[in-house]
Amino acid sequence: MIEIRRLSELAQFTEAVQLQQDIWGFTDRELLPVRLFSVASKIGGHLFGAYDGNRMVAFLVAIPGLKEGAKGYLHSHMMGVLPDYQDHGLGRTLKLAQKRDALQRGIPLVEWTFDPLELKNAYFNIEKLGAIMRRYLFNNYGTTTSHLHGGLPTDRLVAEWWVAEPRSIAPEIAARVPIPANIADLRTQDPPAAREIQLRASEQFTEHFRKELAVVGFERSADEGTYLLAPWHSK
Repeated sequence: MIEIRRLSELAQFTEAVQLQQDIWGFTDRELLPVRLFSVASKIGGHLFGAYDGNRMVAFLVAIPGLKEGAKGYLHSHMMGVLPDYQDHGLGRTLKLAQKRDALQRGIPLVEWTFDPLELKNAYFNIEKLGAIMRRYLFNNYGTTTSHLHGGLPTDRLVAEWWVAEPRSIAPEIAARVPIPANIADLRTQDPPAAREIQLRASEQFTEHFRKELAVVGFERSADEGTYLLAPWHSK
């Protein structure tokens, strides 16, 4: 039985820091420190942990943000699940806890970044949660020490999750960005090939976003994962 708890104590923050090392293998200088968790808990952020008994096995941290025009939102900075607990719906459970709290507080938008080469995450963000994307960030965090990043630049898509308004599907898809299904293997076995795929995808995304298209869907097959783009009216 997994229990979702709101994190509020230093001991819990320390557990979340340890999970970062266990999941991503970050060096100390790349970890979100305990003091960030402490501050986020006091200024309206989100800190949730998933517990198997007394052991934290997943966590989520978000901080409040402010857009032009004094529009508030939440930036969901990091969510991680231990490998043995992945593919059991814990990520979705944490995000739904985040959504409920945002709705209760009248916060319309939750944003986060994710790697467009992580196809499982893409499907989850787009098809399970209903997020859209219309911004691409180049090497957002610099090259990290995480084995999961494979030494590639940390390019990211920005997910927009309008929690109070379900995404409507556009009647016609205007563009597609395909990513080979074996991209995870290429990252470790053929990094130059993975980098070429990343570069090609970045060019396609930025071109489509300049035309005011947004990612509104995602298709999966045995050979590739495909981002589906269509016109999207700004909120």
